[in-house]
Order: sequence, then C-alpha cells, then structure tokens
Amino acid sequence: MLELTLDSVTKKYGKKTAVNGISCTLTRGVYGLLGANGSGKTTLLRIICGILETTEGAVLYGGGAIRSLGARYRRILGYLPQDFGYYPEFTAKRFLLYLAALKAIPKDEAGKKVEELLGLVDLAAYQNKKIKTFSGGMVRRLGIAQALLNNPEIMVLDEPTAGLDPKERIRFRNIINSLSRERIIILSTHIVSDVEYIADEILLMREGQLLAMGDIGHMLEMARGKVWECIVSPEDTERYQAGFNVSNLRNTEKGVRLRIISDDCPVEGAQPVDPNLEDVYLYCVQLKFPSNLTT
Repeated sequence: MLELTLDSVTKKYGKKTAVNGISCTLTRGVYGLLGANGSGKTTLLRIICGILETTEGAVLYGGGAIRSLGARYRRILGYLPQDFGYYPEFTAKRFLLYLAALKAIPKDEAGKKVEELLGLVDLAAYQNKKIKTFSGGMVRRLGIAQALLNNPEIMVLDEPTAGLDPKERIRFRNIINSLSRERIIILSTHIVSDVEYIADEILLMREGQLLAMGDIGHMLEMARGKVWECIVSPEDTERYQAGFNVSNLRNTEKGVRLRIISDDCPVEGAQPVDPNLEDVYLYCVQLKFPSNLTT
C-alpha cells in the first residue's frame, strides 16, 4: 500500500519553529496544503522531499524513514518547487532529455517518456521551441513534465499555479486530476479555489501547525453556522469591516451585502449561509488558539 507518514515532524531555526509537531498519514489522492505565506508550507514540503532534515520527528515511506531509504526514496519522488529552475536557451525537448539523463533513465526509454509527457502537458507542438519564449503557464506545465520523468509515486508541487491566468489554472487542475489515481500528490498553495475543485483532502496550516485535515465535506462542516450575510448602508461598511472578519462585500440596490465570519450573529438581522472553503480557511486562520480540528 502506498503510504507516506509524517510522525511529529518539527523543524526549528534557532528559537523560531517553522514546522511544529505535524503528524498525519497520506495515501493515494490529491492533498491540498493551504496556508498563508510564512505558515510553514514550503518548509514542510522540503522536509517531505528530503531536502531539509527534521529537528524532531520523521517522515516515513512504506514504514521506513526516508533518510535511511536514500536513493530508493528519491527514485519515487517528483518535485516541482515554487521557483522552478530551467535553462532558457534549451528547447523543451532538450531540457527534458537532459534531466532524464541526470536521473539515469536509459536513452531509448527517455525518448519515449519525453514524447509522452510533452503530449500530456500539451507542449508537443512546442517541443523544439526555446523555453525563454514560453508563457508562465507553459513553463509550469514543463515543470510538471520534469517532475513526472521518473514516474513517481509521490509528487510534491509548491505553489504550482502562482502567476497563472484562469485558463492555465484550469488546464493545470485537469492535468493533476488525471495523475492522481496512482499517486500521492501534495499541492501547496494559498489560492483556495486551486484545491477546492481537485483535492481529496485539505490540510490547513497556520504558524507551522496543522490546524485541520479532512475532505471538503468535513472542512465545510467546521464553518457551518459561522458564516453570515447582511445588508448595511455604504456609510457603515468601513466600521463593520474594522469590527468583523468580512470575507466578501458587494454593492446592491438595497445597500452593501457583507459576508461575515463569526461564531455568533454579528449584526441584528444577519442570516446564516452555507460556507465555502474560503470561509473555512478564514475561520480557521482567525482562531486565537489552534485546536484539534483534524479527523
């Protein structure tokens, strides 16, 4: 059984704790790692990839610590970092063949694999174009292709849709969905909609801690009864924004419609509404003290 376990994973830099005692087990599927910038997401991903060592705890693959597995673990890992490095003068095909050689993939096998992956990420028509001519979306798709060269069982993607337009983000999500049946895919982002449509489970981080983990249905239940809508006058809008956690506002003919995250009814006449994942995110990150919200 494909299984990746985080056992009390902690990473400290002097007095600062970047990742604090995270424990969970991941199996096949897409896991959306949500959190604000600075919440510890990238540090956690680097630990999972074996780039950083834990201060305490361990990451286990198949029951064995990844540090002791060494090259065996790296062979089943695919990684797309937030800052994806490439050679701008290389063509897409040459770049992938070069990386295949670095990964010791046999030459005849590499050629077939590169052709297959260029088709998968819809870059076959551009395989002989230099990467410096690519759009941001094309570069991210090339990044997915390089992460798949060794047919990994575990894929780690750090902010993969940063800077992409809506069309490219949809294309990216569709590619990830097509890859998820036989792999563990961990997708880190601060863009809620990126994971709302494709993640089997959500992991929500704040200040190095795992605040919550569960499927979409479980996460939505956490914020049920905590989301309210009301209409206020334009003159009062700023006051309500200062006093409450307002997730959205919209001008209407009757006034300004506010969507407010609050444990209790925030304004007389406010009506409870169904939460979405963005509401859950805002509700959790505003918690004064982390609580045990994981399933």
